[in-house]
This record gives sequence, C-alpha cells and structure tokens, in this order.
Amino acid sequence: MGPTRGFRSRLKDDASDGLSVIAEIKRRSPSKGDLAIDLDPASLADQYRDGGASCLSVLTDEEFFGGSIRDLQIASAASGLPVLRKDFTVDVLDVLDARLMGADCVLLIAAALTPSELVELHRVARSVGLDALVEIHDEHELERAIEAGADLVGVNQRDLVTFRVDHERALRMGSAMPESVVRVAESGVRGPDDARDLHAAGYHAVLVGESLVTSAEPRGAVRALREA
Repeated sequence: MGPTRGFRSRLKDDASDGLSVIAEIKRRSPSKGDLAIDLDPASLADQYRDGGASCLSVLTDEEFFGGSIRDLQIASAASGLPVLRKDFTVDVLDVLDARLMGADCVLLIAAALTPSELVELHRVARSVGLDALVEIHDEHELERAIEAGADLVGVNQRDLVTFRVDHERALRMGSAMPESVVRVAESGVRGPDDARDLHAAGYHAVLVGESLVTSAEPRGAVRALREA
C-alpha cells in the first residue's frame, strides 16, 4: 500500500496559524439517536475541507453509530484529507483493517485497553504507517498513554458510562500533557466559544461531530471553529 497522509503532522502544521479541526462524519450516536442518518459522506467531506478542516473522523461502527467502511472510503476519496477511523479498536486485526481500508489514523481508547494492549496496538499502528490517537479521560490514563509512546492524545470530555460532558476536565488536562504531544479535545465542543477556551488551554485541535453534522451550513461551522 502507498504511504498514509500524515494525520498528526497535518494537525500540528495547521495549528501554527489557528486551531485545527477534525470534522466528523457521524450518522447517529448512542446518547442522541439519529443525527444525520441520510448524510452524503462525499458532499459533507467536501464542505468540511472547504471550511478549513485539517482532518476527518469517520465512524465505521454500524451497530451503534450507523457508520460503515464505505463512508470512510468515500469521504477520504472526495476530500483528500487525512482520515481517522473512529471505531472500537480492541485487537491487532482492527488496526490492520484500518490500514487496509485506507485510514491514516486509528483510535485507541485507554479505558478500553489494558496497559499491555495499549502498548501493543500502538506499536503495531506505527509499524504499518498509521498515526494513533490515544483517547484518555484523566491523569492516570495520560500516564499510560505516554508510557505507550503516544505523541497524539485526545481528551474525551464525555464520560463513556454516563455520557455527561465535563468541560473542566479538558481544560485541566490541557496543561498536564508534555510539549511533545499533539493535543486534541474530543466531544462536547458546542461552538467557537468552547473552541477558544480549549485553544487557550493548550490544545492544537478539536474533534467535532454532532454540532457539525446537524449544522445547516457545515462549511461555515468549521470555519467558525477554525477562526475562534
């Protein structure tokens, strides 16, 4: 296969003149139900790119999020942007599947993996050319991420059990990460005001789904986040 498109490096480069945006293609969610069940992944990806998105995140889980591998491949081809496969990665085969389907980055959720699994899946991802976004919730999981070699870390503001959003968590964690880490704030980013606060807290990027897929003008919504 050809080389991947540098998900982490794109986020870091674009953060030099503003907040990078990872725009998500997401049809539904377990907490909110249907969001944009009939979306056109090619059209939406084009609008995200034209609004200034640095990268895409595409849900490929069908059962809970209504996503698919085809959504990822269509969005990737249409936009040309680096793409994160947003799914539950729990096995080496999941990592290899992400590479084979054309993703540039894979999601590793620290809370869903043992320390040894996190180390192994991160190692495999890097060995096949994928970046790995390691998702954390607190200082303990950050320590595990750093020990695994993570240089791209996302702080999920949403609790995986209660689905409640804790904005203070991301603000607190932003300053706790090493300078070498590209920092991403995930979930619950409502608009430019949140984006501005997160940028001030040290984040290079925000990953935004719900507010973008439900926007009447996704291109402008991405631009507003980027310029916040």
